[in-house]
Amino acid sequence: MADIIDGKAFAARLRGEIAQQVAALKAEQGIIPGLAVVLVGEDPASTVYVGSKAKQTVEVGMHSYEHKLPAETGQAELLELIDRLNADAAVNGILVQLPLPAHIDETAVIGAIDPAKDVDGFHIINSGKLAVGQQALVPCTPLGCSMLLKDHLGELSGKSAVVIGRSNIVGKPMALLLLQESCTVTIAHSRTKDLPAVCREADIVVAAVGRPEMVKGDWIKPGATVIDVGINRIERDGKNRLVGDVDFASASAVAGAITPVPGGVGPMTIACLLHNTLTATRQQLGL
Repeated sequence: MADIIDGKAFAARLRGEIAQQVAALKAEQGIIPGLAVVLVGEDPASTVYVGSKAKQTVEVGMHSYEHKLPAETGQAELLELIDRLNADAAVNGILVQLPLPAHIDETAVIGAIDPAKDVDGFHIINSGKLAVGQQALVPCTPLGCSMLLKDHLGELSGKSAVVIGRSNIVGKPMALLLLQESCTVTIAHSRTKDLPAVCREADIVVAAVGRPEMVKGDWIKPGATVIDVGINRIERDGKNRLVGDVDFASASAVAGAITPVPGGVGPMTIACLLHNTLTATRQQLGL
C-alpha cells in the first residue's frame, strides 16, 4: 500500500511557520500583512471557500479584508474596487475569487491587479516570470503540490513527471515548477494519445483534469508518487462524496505515495495563499 501524503498536517505546520514569521514582522517592522478577498455573487462553493480563507488569514495574525459584492455588480465597479485596493498600503495581497459572473471579463480583472499584490499568481507578469525562471508569485495549488513533493521525495532532479491537465491555474504552472526542479516533464491532456501508457512512464503523476476517478491504478508505475488535485462531488450508494481525479482504491495499491481527497492538496491551497501574502508583503517592503 502507498504512503499517504497528509496535506492537512503539512498545511497546519506551514501555517504555524507563517504565524511565527508574521509575529516577527510585526515585532521588528510594525507591519501586519493584509489580504483582501473579493467575492462577486453567491456561488455556494466560493462563499464557503472565502469564509475559510478569511478565518485562516486571521488565525496566522494577518488582517483580512472581505469585499462581498452582489452578482449584478458591473465590471467597471469591480475594476474601481481593485484600483482602490492596489493603492491601499494596508493591503499587501489581493485575491478575486473565481469564477466571476458571466458578464465580467476574468482576464481584464486579473490584469487589473497590481502584480506585486497578485497572491493568486494569475497575472500575466507573474505567469511570464515563472515561465522564464524569475522570482514570481506562483499559483497556490501548484505551489502546494510542489511543496508536498519535495517534502516527501526530497530531491526531484532527474525524475520523470507527467502533469495531466493544461489549465493556466494548475497544469501549466505545475509543469514549470517541476521543470525548475530539473524533472523531465510531460504535459498530458484530453487529446493525448494512449494517456495510460504515458502515465506508466512517470515517477511523479499530477492529476488536474476535473474528471472523477479518471486515473486508474493500472496507469501508475509501481512505486510512483501520485498528486491528486481533483475535487469532484459524486453520488455513490445514495450519498454525496468527494473524490479526486485518481481512483484512490486502485492507485494506492500500486503507487509508492499518494495524496488523499479530501485532506491532500486542498488544505495546501489556502496555506500557500497565506505564504504568498507574506512573500508579497516582504517584497513590497524590500525585505
